[in-house]
Amino acid sequence: MLDVKTGDGAFMKTPEDAAKLASAMVAIGSQVGRRTVAVISDMDQPLGRTIGNALEVREAIEVLRGEGPEDLREVSLVLASHMLVLGGIAEDTDSARTRLETAISSGEALRKFAAFVAAQGGDPGVAEDLSRLPQAPLRLPVQAANEGYVLAIEAEAVGLAAMTLGAGRATKDDAIDYAVGIELAAKPGDFVREGDLLAMLYVRADDERSASAIQAVRAAYRLGAERGPDRPLLHGIVQ
Repeated sequence: MLDVKTGDGAFMKTPEDAAKLASAMVAIGSQVGRRTVAVISDMDQPLGRTIGNALEVREAIEVLRGEGPEDLREVSLVLASHMLVLGGIAEDTDSARTRLETAISSGEALRKFAAFVAAQGGDPGVAEDLSRLPQAPLRLPVQAANEGYVLAIEAEAVGLAAMTLGAGRATKDDAIDYAVGIELAAKPGDFVREGDLLAMLYVRADDERSASAIQAVRAAYRLGAERGPDRPLLHGIVQ
């Protein structure tokens, strides 16, 4: 199962290149006797609203609760539906999706997540109590410098800003801070006024790194006088 990203600042820069990669990877899977499906998803903006380890786990738990951002929920259901079909658990993606939605609404999905965490020696209590996840001591706002509709968010720039805070590694020897990260308050299509909250940074200290991340996140937002067209969340499926 592959999720091939596409968009500015993502793994593949254009839908055409993403489609070529998807086709090549599916062909490789077929050659070795593996049923393979590639889902080409848009990454011209960050998926969901959070970047950072504990923040993303929190968001994933919210999806398993039947909450969370709609775009993250949709991509998760599409990917999981294909996984059930590939695994022989469901006959088609429609029945697979119904099964998944039932698992979420019944609480089965969240219970299974807690069981996975416990089996790996983690704290299964986070499934019910999100405050048990690592918490950054400070929150710093990123405010809009002017008004307009959010046309796009440069995903790579936001990811690099999160890495600056310690949420990712620049080298394999870097330590990851699981508590820090970024939460997006405004997404494409939203209208913001000068001073409105674009994003919230979760940090250890109000220091030079945080100031640099604030500038980078603000610069990652592209605003316009008119609302831009909606972008498709999924560009295609290759199988």
